[in-house]
Amino acid sequence: MAAAGLLIGTAGNASVRLDDACARAVTIGRGPAEEHPSDIATNERRSNGPDTDAGSVGRESGGTVDRECAGPIASPTPPCGGVVAITATGAVLAELTPEQVTLVDLDGTVIAGEFAPTSELQLHLGIYRTLPAKAIVHTHAPKSTAFGCVLDELPVLHYQQLVLGGETPVVPFHPFGTPELAAAVANSLSTGKQATLLANHGAVTLGATLNQAVENALLLEWACALYLDAATLGTPRPLTPEQQQAVIAIALTTGYGSTKPLAKEHE
Repeated sequence: MAAAGLLIGTAGNASVRLDDACARAVTIGRGPAEEHPSDIATNERRSNGPDTDAGSVGRESGGTVDRECAGPIASPTPPCGGVVAITATGAVLAELTPEQVTLVDLDGTVIAGEFAPTSELQLHLGIYRTLPAKAIVHTHAPKSTAFGCVLDELPVLHYQQLVLGGETPVVPFHPFGTPELAAAVANSLSTGKQATLLANHGAVTLGATLNQAVENALLLEWACALYLDAATLGTPRPLTPEQQQAVIAIALTTGYGSTKPLAKEHE
């Protein structure tokens, strides 16, 4: 994300919700979990920017089933696991170390770690308490932030935005770290959205994995840049609901976004 220009110094934070087995393992040492708290630090080095098909429409979204998630994105019942690994306050995300990741429970009580968690802790926990997201990324990405300084909603100009749940709302401004901001963000994501913009502040994206949350942050920044570029030429022309549904139907039929072996020729 830093290479893509989404991270600016200490601005931004990220978290991963751990399953019960991982939560137990990391209290005594690194366990066999798929995503370990220190992966928040190493994920930044693994990300080389957005793939044109990253999290493509082949993953059903917009209130339907995501193939990387255990159920409907809009389900009110969160998955098991009451421990969250989250970046420390004041940490430079581009230079994050494993020691700068803190473990907290869903009430915000620190379970393990050397540093206080990010000031946006309640924003993250508010989402985990009500939605089945497994990872959250918050950035002050320039294009996303610029869009949220002017408009109230990012319309769907390109079908790849369907991965984010369609149109992306802009949450009214609230100071960072406040209960009001946390509640507004959780509410904006409650209808199956995978991203929301924060007025005069930045952006928040979700994912079934940390990699997916990062991909969604990159995709949202690309979509905001696309709108801003289109607006310099004239009035952007969003896809209609019918056009969006047509794309979803084709994507589901063709398995768009997934690699497929060549069909063997029959002799």
